[in-house]
Amino acid sequence: MRRKTFDTLVSLTGMLLVVVLIVAGALLTWGHNYVNDQVHSQLAEQQIYFPAKSAFAHPKAGTEITPSMIPSVSQYAGQQLLTGQQAEVYANDFIAVHLSEMPYHGVYSQISTAARAAKPGTSEATSLAALETTSFQGTTLRGMLLNAYAFGTVAGIMGWAALAAFIAAGLLLILSILGLYHARRADPTEEVL
Repeated sequence: MRRKTFDTLVSLTGMLLVVVLIVAGALLTWGHNYVNDQVHSQLAEQQIYFPAKSAFAHPKAGTEITPSMIPSVSQYAGQQLLTGQQAEVYANDFIAVHLSEMPYHGVYSQISTAARAAKPGTSEATSLAALETTSFQGTTLRGMLLNAYAFGTVAGIMGWAALAAFIAAGLLLILSILGLYHARRADPTEEVL
């Protein structure tokens, strides 16, 4: 194969890949923005706020703020929960801590089993029913917040992938232009091998 033909084919293939990478980057950017907007708007509708900064002044086990929450939860003190990262902290370092302090460590299945085993009409049954409701609500909210965190993480990955696609497209464009330039300068009789 002639060198000029080879350089032209490789360069045109590179140009085609540039178009593919630009389209991929554009779609990844759209996906990144869409998912981030959805996570933000869905969390904003819930109007969940981290405890005020003053609540972190005297952390104590068994209260709203425990010492384990200081490193993670306190950084968002008083803020509205709006991002996937905040959702993870609230779910794992706030709700999970309170669930773990409940009887049966707040595990819904264990509380539900105990509630069904309790004699109906007793104070134990009433107490376990209330505990079952609280555990269900807490674990459900925690699960939903962790889903928001997962989608926020996917959005972040899509953003980085979009950036990589655009950078790769730029590099391939430069290489393709250089290849076409080389093809124009190549000797028409020169062979590739």
